Amino acid sequence: MRTKLFAVAVAALFAASPALAQQKLKIGFITTLSGPLGVIGKHMKDSVELALDHLNRKVGGLETEVVYGDDQAKPDVGLQVAKEMMQKDNVDIVAGIIWSNVMLAVVPAVTETGRIMVGTNAGASPLAGAQCNERYFSTSWNNDQSPEALGKYMQDQGINDVYVLAPNYQAGKDMVAGFKRYYKGRIVDEVYTRFGQTDYQAEITQLRSKSPKAVFVFYPGGMGIQFLKQYSEAGLRGTYPLYSVFTVDEISIPAIKHAALGQYEARFWSPDLKVPASQKYVADFQKKYGHLPVFYGAQSYDGILLIDSAVRAVKGKVKDTKGMIAAMRKANYDSIRGKFTFNVNHHPIQNFYLLKAVAGPAGKDPVLEIQQTVFKNHKDAYYKDCKMKW
Repeated sequence: MRTKLFAVAVAALFAASPALAQQKLKIGFITTLSGPLGVIGKHMKDSVELALDHLNRKVGGLETEVVYGDDQAKPDVGLQVAKEMMQKDNVDIVAGIIWSNVMLAVVPAVTETGRIMVGTNAGASPLAGAQCNERYFSTSWNNDQSPEALGKYMQDQGINDVYVLAPNYQAGKDMVAGFKRYYKGRIVDEVYTRFGQTDYQAEITQLRSKSPKAVFVFYPGGMGIQFLKQYSEAGLRGTYPLYSVFTVDEISIPAIKHAALGQYEARFWSPDLKVPASQKYVADFQKKYGHLPVFYGAQSYDGILLIDSAVRAVKGKVKDTKGMIAAMRKANYDSIRGKFTFNVNHHPIQNFYLLKAVAGPAGKDPVLEIQQTVFKNHKDAYYKDCKMKW
């Protein structure tokens, strides 16, 4: 009888093992999926789905469900979505978020529950500095870094008298601060517009009256499309050269077409980056969706691969937060940006490039091409304020 009970217990143990191996991983992915800004969120969601395809729909070898939430580009809505994901959907990890003000609202709510938050766009400066958290990782950048690269390029080119425009929220202020950190020429004027604004006629008239040598702007998503169209229609493109960050991209170019030609951007990634993981991502994204991916998607794809690397490292024990954090810090996966390391604040140390919008293939839209590397292994300006030690 005792032998029989032992045999039953052993059989039960072996039967339980596969069940443990098949436990489900739940990821809450928050982005903007409605309104004019929803086009960004769609690129992010599509790239998450492509990452899942590449992982055979199993992150870290576990059956995976991604719960998508729409923050409507509002901090209070984003916070509510995050809470519902954790309380009702019982997600293991939260990821995503486009806007810095939304990220600042969501991160504390997620990390105080002991969960890990993987940001795949917003790079609010406080989270890279004094408010850094061991349970918060970024697969994008700190807001200041791309404008720092563009500011350095414009400074090196001896461009003086620059007019500056950005939306009035955390990221807008961070972008301008980064630009001015490396650009030491004269700022003709520094104008902050309403977040989500679509009519820039008054600002363009004011800009024209100041006759700057060049213009620096940060207008992501639908804001950028409207600004670029109105800037071109006003005939300013040939008069006041436009330099931008997160404005001319694979989302805005199909809408503005020839108005993008000749414009400069600075970024950590571009679809033409010669990195194997990036080339696979770009090719498969085009095959699946019929158009080029944008950086919002690339870094969201990276976010899923980062999570995958950590879940594999802890052998599916997602509740092992210390083990997950230790694994993520190694950045042991094939990133679309190539090999990189995390800084002490869990933000990537990475390259930044100067891009230019050039004519695409015959009959096609313009494309962005890398012109030069502005920064190699660039660290953000805030990591010294982060008190984490590892």
